[in-house]
Amino acid sequence: MSIVIRSMTGFGRGENTDGIHNFKVEIKAVNHRYNDIVVKMPKHINYLEEKVKKTIKEKINRGRVETFINLEYINESAIDIKVDIPLAKSYKVALEEILMELGIEDDIRLSNILNMSEVVKTERRELDEDMAWNCLKEALNMALEDIIRMRESEGEELKEDIKSNLDKIEDMVSKIKERSPLVVLEYKDKLKERIRELLDADVNVDEDRFNCEVVFFADKSNINEEIVRLRSHIKQFLSILEENEPIGRKLDFLVQEMNREINTIGSKASDLIISNLVVEIKSEIEKIREQVQNVE
Repeated sequence: MSIVIRSMTGFGRGENTDGIHNFKVEIKAVNHRYNDIVVKMPKHINYLEEKVKKTIKEKINRGRVETFINLEYINESAIDIKVDIPLAKSYKVALEEILMELGIEDDIRLSNILNMSEVVKTERRELDEDMAWNCLKEALNMALEDIIRMRESEGEELKEDIKSNLDKIEDMVSKIKERSPLVVLEYKDKLKERIRELLDADVNVDEDRFNCEVVFFADKSNINEEIVRLRSHIKQFLSILEENEPIGRKLDFLVQEMNREINTIGSKASDLIISNLVVEIKSEIEKIREQVQNVE
């Protein structure tokens, strides 16, 4: 079975009921340097938040993960209504005294008493924590499976795109390697021609100084080490893409190293063809860098 890398973006949804609770869970994930988990849920079940975060961390290693949890109760309400009868009686007596003292003829209605503070109270029932968590966990796992499928699908596309970019880079590096020895030979010929133009034809050129100048140029423009390291990074990149674990940070580091090597080649290159290839390689590396930003 082929190994699939994961992107950091995705969406998942899950729903579960146990006859008492009905949980709906939605998970949205986007790029983030670390594993940032945000849970939004009804306040009266906040005690389940740490369990939710722990479950998510077991499945998702990187990215900003926003989790939205909705709870509905089936058949019976989770709210108890309590009426303070003694308080209602006291309000009735007080209202009657007011009418009598002010000499107002009026009826005291039930609505008058119900509108008084604290006569009717609502209280949320205590929940069975284990029962609620078991129901929520099923919905949460459904949402996680959903989002992981999406992240793996996008990850596979990223993997193929990155491989394509690496193939292009490898091809251009080969062209740079082929071109590199010719640069010194062309420099030698151009230097000879330049000396002939500036000096009389019958003036002897100091061959030792001439050769020293060519050697100095060859040493200054030598990019063999950078090419070897750049190719090594490409091989490492392809190898890491096949690892069955989060690889985003490793790839991000390799992109930086590849940029370092190609920048050095560009600074050493005294050749238009190599310089143009360097520009194209840097463009491909930038594409890879953008793709890696979305790899878990």
